[in-house]
Amino acid sequence: MRVHVISDMEGVAGIVKWQQTTGGERLYDEGRVLYTEEINAAVRGAKAAGATEIVVMDCHGAGGAYSFNSLLPELLDRDCEYVVQEEWTEYTGFLESGCDAALFVGMHAMAGAADGVLSHTVSGQAWQNLRFNGTLVGETGINAALCGHWGVPVVLVTGDRAVCAEARELLDGVTTVEVKEGLGRFSARMKTPQRARELIEEGAKQALSDVSRVAPYDPGRPCEIEIDFTSPDRLQEYVNRKGVEVTGSRSIAIRGDDWWSAWSGFFF
Repeated sequence: MRVHVISDMEGVAGIVKWQQTTGGERLYDEGRVLYTEEINAAVRGAKAAGATEIVVMDCHGAGGAYSFNSLLPELLDRDCEYVVQEEWTEYTGFLESGCDAALFVGMHAMAGAADGVLSHTVSGQAWQNLRFNGTLVGETGINAALCGHWGVPVVLVTGDRAVCAEARELLDGVTTVEVKEGLGRFSARMKTPQRARELIEEGAKQALSDVSRVAPYDPGRPCEIEIDFTSPDRLQEYVNRKGVEVTGSRSIAIRGDDWWSAWSGFFF
């Protein structure tokens, strides 16, 4: 069994402030350890479920050279491999080569989610709403659509209570592991890191015991992606990209035969 672990940082137990997720900040060093150990828990669970190949992809944009490069290689479980990509959603090789399931670790809720810890969608400063064929989604939806394009089901999502609810609404049958409950955007009641890792390990093992329980996520074909920005100036970097239609003073739409053609046509 071949398993893709796709990770983000804001949904990790113990993380509740931007300084823990931003490269160069003193608290980032603490955040990286917490982050890597939750990834390790998912790797252990995958191994216990019989995974023979595990590839970890860091999807956290920490800024500068730390973007998509926040995990600590020296602490990473020896029985996985990991990817450092230049742009988010750039690496698709493992999905294309035939992957059995994906595990999402450390996910956060979409922008505007009630009690979503560090909630945002893509850019916390620029993006307000994102829809795939009319369905409001966050970064869990983006990563799920990426996996789903190549027929890979997302069987586990870990993070705070808000993102777990978001994942269950989007992905019927998905296993979720709640490691903290948001009390606001910058506060939470949390499991201890040790307990969170135990729950993630068990959740990964359970989720991989029957990968057929969750269908690969397909937003629909053809696919329309709609984005609402926080202010009119924020859409300027996208307006001249191929296939982009300005639909309002701060909104655009992109269409394609499928999700990947729409997304890759404008995002890169």
